[in-house]
Amino acid sequence: MKAITDLFEECTLKYPDNVCLWEKKTGNYEALTYKQLKEQVYKFSAGLISAGLNKGDRVTLLAEGRNEWIIGELGLLYAGAVSVPLSVKLNGADEIFFRLQHSGSRMIIASSNQAKKIQPIKNKLAGLEKIILTDPPENYNEKGIFFYDIIKSGEIFLKDNKEVFEQRWKSVKPEDYATICYTSGTTADPKGIILTHRNYTANAEQSLSLIDVPEYFVNLLILPWDHSFAHTGGIYTVMKSGASIASVQLGKTAMETLKNIPLCIKETKPHFILSVPSLAKNFRKNIESGISKKGKLINGLFNFGLKIAYTYNGTGWNRGGGFKFILKPIYSIIDKIIFKKIRENFGGRLKFFVGGGALLDIELQRFFYALGMPMFQGYGLTEAAPVISANSLKKHKLGSSGFPAKNLEIKICDDKGKKLATGEKGEIVIRGENVMAGYWKNEEATAQTIIDGWLHTGDMGYLDSDGFLYVLGRFKSLLIGDDGEKYSPESIEEALVGHSHFIEQCMLYNNQCPYTVAFVVPNKEALKKWLHEKHHHEGLDDIDAALKLIETEVNGYRSGKKYGNIFPQRWLPVSVAILDDPFTEENNLINSTMKLVRGKVTERYSERINYLYSTEAKNICNGYNRAAMKRLLK
Repeated sequence: MKAITDLFEECTLKYPDNVCLWEKKTGNYEALTYKQLKEQVYKFSAGLISAGLNKGDRVTLLAEGRNEWIIGELGLLYAGAVSVPLSVKLNGADEIFFRLQHSGSRMIIASSNQAKKIQPIKNKLAGLEKIILTDPPENYNEKGIFFYDIIKSGEIFLKDNKEVFEQRWKSVKPEDYATICYTSGTTADPKGIILTHRNYTANAEQSLSLIDVPEYFVNLLILPWDHSFAHTGGIYTVMKSGASIASVQLGKTAMETLKNIPLCIKETKPHFILSVPSLAKNFRKNIESGISKKGKLINGLFNFGLKIAYTYNGTGWNRGGGFKFILKPIYSIIDKIIFKKIRENFGGRLKFFVGGGALLDIELQRFFYALGMPMFQGYGLTEAAPVISANSLKKHKLGSSGFPAKNLEIKICDDKGKKLATGEKGEIVIRGENVMAGYWKNEEATAQTIIDGWLHTGDMGYLDSDGFLYVLGRFKSLLIGDDGEKYSPESIEEALVGHSHFIEQCMLYNNQCPYTVAFVVPNKEALKKWLHEKHHHEGLDDIDAALKLIETEVNGYRSGKKYGNIFPQRWLPVSVAILDDPFTEENNLINSTMKLVRGKVTERYSERINYLYSTEAKNICNGYNRAAMKRLLK
């Protein structure tokens, strides 16, 4: 039983001179060792104590990934306070206000970009005493103070009050609350997930039972640092191993920071990267774009190499088995000619990605596995701190969500809570020291989610005969046919988007209806390019040609077509609605973790849903779709 403070003390004692943090503010990446970080943490923590922060007080963290993020969180944890990490993607003042008010945060640690969001609401927050700015403030107000001024005051405090500081941090217990992480819904009352110190340290241990992280590893942490996967897997698990965390060079805007990622990868040469499907798709798109510019010969070799690798690798579990061994020499040659050069663009040391946050299309998994940079699917949720299972170099099966972590019990249950047999589908239920303490100020939701110590995840899945977990989607997202059959739409949606250049977003719908229907947001630029190259059918105008192309992409999953054996035919959409307005955070159809808010989409397009079940709607060139496509192609 350990607190995060104990974990960090052990790290600094065992790896004092190892680099903990790599940060690039100007020209080059600069290192901060574990020993140097500890000195900063002590001073910042002491500064918070001298400013009146008490044990159990809440402090909100609202900043992009940087050294001050970790110094800030560790500092407040040493002071016995509770961290409230918020997503930098939160833009609405009401969303931020609710979280600050609900958590009762006394202080906020914020970057200059994020502090602007607090200005309109700060005077409405009676309990808010200080805004600690990680960047030098342009002007001080009655609540603003510079991050490094807190460190200076802490340095002075420690000279005469070292015993006070020692008593405070040593009073932190494993069962004490460490964070309150808010769910990312767009409703007025997101839930605050309480994670204890032991939840984090237990999950770091569980993560390391799945994936090896030697002390020389560098992790470029490209996910938002408040993200529970980044928080545990990218920070505390790495620290426990004495390895290094590199941050992405910050730009003036979020888009500028995003554009810095490729260069930061080349400079830091990471050994592993935590990813999500949207990033994986961007990486693949850039790789394929670069290859296409090399000419027909290289492009042909690349595609041939992928086919060889896909056959040789299988699902990883059966890699090179049977007669596949005869393909290894061919694969090795193409690997040296092409795939190795692609890996060099990722720094040349990348051993693997770990994908979390949503279901990762198996086609993407096969692609990166072929390149020698496997993207392993994992599974977890914030209520479990969050890692539950993962594939890894030592044990993997593509298409699965990996092997469950050690010191964690997992079972699959029916809707009455009865444990199901191997291979049967039901709710994923877990028990372990990583399970949350509950929801902040919400005993009812806690009682519904944790029953007799078991966390009911709300996710559907099954365990195969080898013990690998397969996650099929959220129960709340399940579609229901008119015969009562329930099925997850997420893998179909991922496939439609992942395999098509012309489909940007997609959502399926069925609520005890005769058939499934789909909302499709087309990729405007890809369609325009296709039309410009005159690939459309003779006798059709541009609008109908584009609509017929989308229909062809959707029909690619029907029997006899390219992907005809992937999904049951009865689950595929019969009618398609073309939307020219994408799902975004701004219109509340996507939440801050980039997940579709299905209820909002259904509510917004309720009339369109009714139309989709008419005979006329089965013709993709119907009036609604023609109008939407016309607006899109303008």
